[in-house]
Amino acid sequence: MSPLSTEPALVHTFRELWAELSGIGRAPDGGYLRFAWSPAEVALRDWFRVQAARRGMPVTDDGNGNLFAVWSSTEGTSSGAAPAAGAAGGVLTGSHFDSVPHGGAFDGPLGIVSAFLAVDLLRERGFQPTRPITVAAFAEEEGSRFGVACLGSRLLTGAIDPQRAAALTDRDGLSLGDVLGSVPAGARPDLVARFDAYVELHVEQGRALAGPVGVASAIWPHGRWRFDVEGEGNHAGTTLMSDRRDPMLTYAFTVLAANKEARLRGAHATVGRVEVTPNATNAIPSAVRGWLDARAADDETLAGLVEALAKKATERAGRDGTAIRFTAESTTGEVRFDAALAESLATLLGGVPILPTGAGHDAGVLSAHLPTAMLFVRNPTGVSHAPAESATDADCAEGVKALARVLEELSARPLVDHGEGVAR
Repeated sequence: MSPLSTEPALVHTFRELWAELSGIGRAPDGGYLRFAWSPAEVALRDWFRVQAARRGMPVTDDGNGNLFAVWSSTEGTSSGAAPAAGAAGGVLTGSHFDSVPHGGAFDGPLGIVSAFLAVDLLRERGFQPTRPITVAAFAEEEGSRFGVACLGSRLLTGAIDPQRAAALTDRDGLSLGDVLGSVPAGARPDLVARFDAYVELHVEQGRALAGPVGVASAIWPHGRWRFDVEGEGNHAGTTLMSDRRDPMLTYAFTVLAANKEARLRGAHATVGRVEVTPNATNAIPSAVRGWLDARAADDETLAGLVEALAKKATERAGRDGTAIRFTAESTTGEVRFDAALAESLATLLGGVPILPTGAGHDAGVLSAHLPTAMLFVRNPTGVSHAPAESATDADCAEGVKALARVLEELSARPLVDHGEGVAR
């Protein structure tokens, strides 16, 4: 492996490693189709195992589809130790491989590539971890296949029941249990208790950073709600306008009302997916199903937005002769990362900015169980979840250096008393 001690060498090495996975799952429009456990995402999992093997890092699957590769002072022993992330007091890093439909290249994989390169950089400096450093690839972070974001980390931490998760289905009717071949393992407190900290590097999903790297302070509360509108299917050419019970009208009103309620509250509301039955040009729909993604700066504002929207949509349905029902598919409350940790890391990295984000991450799920931090790498376009998502090789190299410095610092900190298996 090429020396990484100089800036050009690190940029070059990042570019080479990034090229190994940049073509996997790429669509003609430049976006990516890397749904969880799809052939493309499985290929990336294989790539993860190859990278870990190159570095002598044992890999394990936690029974929920999450992969862990361990670097520890015991590596290379005949025991093949540490498949469950080594001894207590470890430091966890990583991200995810899966994408939204036609998503960007950097959302998720950047954190995994950077983690392996940070290990390389620390090794080149002669650093030997006194506690294990583990690189993770979490499953179904986007929720694009089975509808629940951060599914892998939710299963790991017990935030979702494994039986409920196993019954989740994708758009082809396949269940998670079918895909995995069994019910997922669910909560692994034994594994979570092995870590004293988690730090996730991620591409910036916005355009707030003036410099290459920043540190996260919080994640806005957010959630996904499915709304089902039922009406009466009929002929488009023979049904009088006054006789119609058209669910599309209620759906359209709900989309516009979501936009209005979000703007009034300084929040975000998006309806980016819809299913229409029977989905014919010359037929009045019998049913319309939509999905709302809503986010706000605090829990109260988010709850107020969804409540006001449901009330207005229900009133409109009464006028349209339809019925509407809202179902929460996944919700996450406000996450505030460990403030002392964020401040210390920002100082460690030369006073980089600390900023909140409206995007959800596995770090948000894990933050309820152990001290957690996030690093952001500048995105010059500010676009995410789309092909125009971007980061320069030079900024990515700065991200690798920052992550390496953070891992070195965290691995040198005193051990945390986990009590009954949960980091305090």
